[in-house]
Amino acid sequence: MKNNKTRTYMLMVLPALILFVAFNTIPLITGAFYSLTNYRGYGTYDFVGLRNFADLFQDSRVGKSYLFTFKYAICGTILVNVISLIIAMGLNSKIKFKSTLRGLYFLPNILGGLVVGYIFSFIFTYILPTAAKAAGIGFLSSSILASEKWAWVGVLIVGVWQTVAMNTIIYISGLQTIPGDIYEASSIDGAGRWVTFRKMTLPLLVPFISTNLILSTKNMLMVFDQIMSLTKGGPAQSTESISFLIYKNGMDGGQFGFQSANAVIFFIVIVTFSVVQLKLTNKKEEQL
Repeated sequence: MKNNKTRTYMLMVLPALILFVAFNTIPLITGAFYSLTNYRGYGTYDFVGLRNFADLFQDSRVGKSYLFTFKYAICGTILVNVISLIIAMGLNSKIKFKSTLRGLYFLPNILGGLVVGYIFSFIFTYILPTAAKAAGIGFLSSSILASEKWAWVGVLIVGVWQTVAMNTIIYISGLQTIPGDIYEASSIDGAGRWVTFRKMTLPLLVPFISTNLILSTKNMLMVFDQIMSLTKGGPAQSTESISFLIYKNGMDGGQFGFQSANAVIFFIVIVTFSVVQLKLTNKKEEQL
């Protein structure tokens, strides 16, 4: 009987395991292999050892893309978590049409990144400048996507707007696990809302904050759709993320081997960020 159950469980897991290996593990190994070659994406290739990795650290374009990606990820992670926590607390309170509002705020997450990007591209290029000219706001009279200095802000706005929904769900789940007795006791003791939030709510949300920080950091570091639909890395490569650079030069630029090495380094960076965040938040949970 036990063997039959084990066989059944194995058969249930097998399709997912096959898909994971086919679309995750094999491409990862293949990419790591090509990172050691001068493969252009077609034709023959030669092994070059670690030369691609050495060249990465001397390529100013790669360095610029890493700086942009880190700036975008840090700002995006902070904004996403602050905004989503505020929204979650609002949606978790006693307000009218709570269920309807929960459905409406989740709409951005349902839409595809490219679709959202094209919509905002139209807004930033036509609607916002027109409204700014009518209101006499010179700063916004031209599209921010055409500015080397401010184009990244437009990409950030779209990325945050679309990412907030999923993080909000996780925070709502966390808030609903907090017993109401805690707030009643806090109210009896005369604690204000800010003290209650800082001393009661925030410490109990640490596990959910940890999850959201890891997920949002990973998603922000891997930004691609918004850049593809809004700026295509421009103007003057000012919004070129690592993912977009790997795709653009690896697929179209004949640098498949070189960008495979870039992808390997990027993978290590994302894993490192996640592990460090996890250790820091686990240490914080132990202190609490």
